[in-house]
Amino acid sequence: MSQLPEYIDGLPNICGSEQEIARVIAQNRDKTVFLAESRIDFAHIKSAYAIALHMHQPLIPAGSDDLRNAEIISNLQYMMEHQNMGDNYNASVFSWCYRRMGEFIPQLANEGKEPRVMLEYSGTLLHGLRKMGQNETLDSLKNITCNPGYRRCVEWLGAPWGHAVAPSTPVQDYRLHVRAWQHHFAGIFGFEALARIRGFSPSEMALPNHPDVAYEFVKTLKDCGYHWVLVQEHSVEQPLDGQHPRQPHLPHLLTCTHSKGLTASIVAIIKTQGSDTKLVAQMQPCYEARSLSRKTLHGRELPLLVTQIADGENGGVMMNEFPPKFMDTMRESSGSDTPALNATEYLEHLYNAGFKEQDFPVVQPKFQKAIWERMQPGDGPDKLAAVIAEIGRTDHRFHMEGGSWTNDLSWVKGYETVLKPMDEASAHFYEKLIKPGIPSSDPGYRNALFHLLTSQTSCFRYWGEGQWTDYGREICRRTEQILSHDF
Repeated sequence: MSQLPEYIDGLPNICGSEQEIARVIAQNRDKTVFLAESRIDFAHIKSAYAIALHMHQPLIPAGSDDLRNAEIISNLQYMMEHQNMGDNYNASVFSWCYRRMGEFIPQLANEGKEPRVMLEYSGTLLHGLRKMGQNETLDSLKNITCNPGYRRCVEWLGAPWGHAVAPSTPVQDYRLHVRAWQHHFAGIFGFEALARIRGFSPSEMALPNHPDVAYEFVKTLKDCGYHWVLVQEHSVEQPLDGQHPRQPHLPHLLTCTHSKGLTASIVAIIKTQGSDTKLVAQMQPCYEARSLSRKTLHGRELPLLVTQIADGENGGVMMNEFPPKFMDTMRESSGSDTPALNATEYLEHLYNAGFKEQDFPVVQPKFQKAIWERMQPGDGPDKLAAVIAEIGRTDHRFHMEGGSWTNDLSWVKGYETVLKPMDEASAHFYEKLIKPGIPSSDPGYRNALFHLLTSQTSCFRYWGEGQWTDYGREICRRTEQILSHDF
């Protein structure tokens, strides 16, 4: 396989090789990734657990005090350079958190243990680390990703490049995020590592619940070669009764139907409980899994999988308590009847035992039962809009903003001042570049795309009005300027 360059004209490689990437993924789509190297006696374990670490730093126009002309840098770099402000003194610890799995995994594997971890790094973080000269961190990650002695222990999850939230990001842009991340990852770790990726982790665990947006979300993941997606327990419902999944530790089949009648499905691994980092820092999934026994599904037994994801750097528990707890728990569970398993490894064992996707219980995004009780798939977008408006008038809990691990936070209300520039930049990008068919390998296209995707980072909304929304608006302005001057 040829190797993609990590950078082109000073920008991360986020576009231009779509066909080559699609070909690599298609050639490896039906191959198992972990099964041959698993070393887990799947037939005799009673349960298993999986943890995922989400890592992210936004890019911000903060290279100087002049916002309109400031260089776009990593927020981590800004923290490093301003350690006397707020909690920026954590910058060096954050930096270690991004690197430390490259230390833990070899140590445990060389002890003869079987550690497991799923990693999800945003593209903005990967770019920021390289631009800061954190080459040691990326080399450390590359070792556990590509080294045959360690790669069975580590599963990378795909992500939107700019940490965009799916429910309120234009669907065509979200697809650009997904493809951009694949480009960038391949540029750093190589095509072979990219070909091993099967799972996807949406930023903020945000799952669209508007039927048409949810369908496009799943279709994007499937079209880009993903086999499964991580979802938050309270963002999905059972189609028959609208309740949360009764058996969240089983794989499910997330099925999304468009108002025009089209349907797309993907396997869903359900993350249970809330977003508290203590759950992962204290390795709670292991202890919960130990309380579970094998389950019968369609007449055959299988072990259940307890899955959790948390920020890999935020909070004292993740910074300080997680390292010793991770090491101790991985040592204890290696060779036990409740081992650590990564999700794709778990699924490959299930398929090898004869289970199929069609055997898994079906879920759909939350609040969709109420919609399909009032219309039929195929009735179209106008009928859907009317039904959504009707339900919204009678049920104050109902909304089409999606579900996430921050269900107390709207990603739309109160953010009009930054959403409007984002939507305008997105529309102009489509009109200037997508619609006329400008090649994605064009340097101007890449520059505009870099700014567009950077502007859609969730942080510009998460922290509310103020400096962060100013950052988002400024990057949108630069996107517009590029589109106006270069095309």
